[in-house]
Amino acid sequence: MATPTPAELLLSSSHRDRMTVTPAGERCEGLPDGVKLRDLVLHADDRGTVVELFDPRWGWHPDPLVFSYCYTIRPGWVKGWAMHLEHEDRYCLLAGEMKVVLYDAREGSRTHGQVYEIYLSEQRRQILSIARGVWHADENVGIKDVVIVNFPTIQYDHAKPDKYRLPPDTDLIPYQFKNAKGY
Repeated sequence: MATPTPAELLLSSSHRDRMTVTPAGERCEGLPDGVKLRDLVLHADDRGTVVELFDPRWGWHPDPLVFSYCYTIRPGWVKGWAMHLEHEDRYCLLAGEMKVVLYDAREGSRTHGQVYEIYLSEQRRQILSIARGVWHADENVGIKDVVIVNFPTIQYDHAKPDKYRLPPDTDLIPYQFKNAKGY
């Protein structure tokens, strides 16, 4: 048998990328049960841009808009892990680039035990609904602060927050962040 050439050795040691989007630009990988992602339309003219963030007429989410807030994450930082039992988060990223990592620990869920990565960017604005019981962490993967608006499905209860936390480096979730700081 002939000794492989350096090029053949490199090729045999590599792996081919898998398909991640269809020719139409749609994700190939599914989402955890109950998680939804919707493209938002950016309207531009000579004055600037406008984007609609949430409209109940879309039929995208059955719960009404009852509360909203804005938060930021600095470059290289992670917020999470977090999970909610009583409400869903509905994120809309306005500026920057962010990776949202989802872990479905819900017993009986079709996607139980699976990890998902979703990249949100100001270049393709989307609204993301994170189902109750799905652990999530948000990582700024860009070079400037990310700015996110959240439209949770219930109002924030200051006396009894519906937020459960784990550190980003927990061994309880099968995911490791690379070189990110956070809590």
